[in-house]
Amino acid sequence: SMLAKDFKPNRLDALKRVASTFIEDRINDRIGLVVYAGESYTRTPITSDKTVILQSLKTVEYDDSIIADGTGIGVGLATAINRIKDSKAKSRVIILLTDGVNNAGTIDPRMAADIAKQYGIKVYTIGIGTNGMALFPYAKDQETGKFLFRNMQVEIDEKLMKEIAEMTDGKYFRATDDKKL
Repeated sequence: SMLAKDFKPNRLDALKRVASTFIEDRINDRIGLVVYAGESYTRTPITSDKTVILQSLKTVEYDDSIIADGTGIGVGLATAINRIKDSKAKSRVIILLTDGVNNAGTIDPRMAADIAKQYGIKVYTIGIGTNGMALFPYAKDQETGKFLFRNMQVEIDEKLMKEIAEMTDGKYFRATDDKKL
């Protein structure tokens, strides 16, 4: 779904572009990167080395052989919490982005949010996707290996994203286009 074409050229590339600018603007912050779909993994541990984090972000690609398909918001959040929970920083923040509805993973997103709250970690949530319909990949062409796209309804669990943000004293944002992202 991060290859949907409601952002230019797609959600993943738009996100990488905006996140790169965000990272460059964070002068003294330490940043890590967790990637999730049906499961999650730490792409880059927390570091103050902007070159490392930017290179890691730049090389994030869709690869269905690395990570299970789906949207495991709880496992993604839990992985991020595990990476930041022992930090001695005055402010510990997770920015959680999703373009869907929790439909995978073994950890309930609300339980993960409660754990974040217990550790004093704020979670800012962002729902990424236009309102209405978007071109989503639905299959790969057998001969070319390229994705085939069709219009589908964009569905983001905004209620859940707002709950997670409120539970942890964070905020929820909705990014419906490149500029709002």
